[in-house]
Amino acid sequence: MTSEVLARRARLLADSRESLIAAASEARDHAYAPYSSYLVGCALLAGGAIYTGGNVENASYGLTICAERVACANAALAGVRDIELCAVITTSSPPAAPCGMCLQTLRELSAHPAALSIILVNLTGEERVYTLAELSPHAFHKDQLTR
Repeated sequence: MTSEVLARRARLLADSRESLIAAASEARDHAYAPYSSYLVGCALLAGGAIYTGGNVENASYGLTICAERVACANAALAGVRDIELCAVITTSSPPAAPCGMCLQTLRELSAHPAALSIILVNLTGEERVYTLAELSPHAFHKDQLTR
């Protein structure tokens, strides 16, 4: 990864942070969590477009889909193969990080995990920013598959 990629991603974080958090918050408002009441929203930035998702629970708990995976699916269906920025909003203090499945899904759609900033926020304004590489330093990647 080049310093140019890191510089571009730093500018994206500065320029797009507020709009991405707002989109994640709106997605959270549409989440479906009748069992846990734990609403999560996620927004991804890729190629200038924002893709959102909210968690969708199911009475058969294993069928529940996290907000991050819904957003990743929306992005993938639009042809995205490199997420540039991610925001996740919850009610947790400190703000909650994506689960392992979501981190792995984000890794699938990230060409530069060390440059993919993940903004974690909650409703009271607490905020943490990590890279995907920091949250999931040893994620499995498609390059590890042997054919």
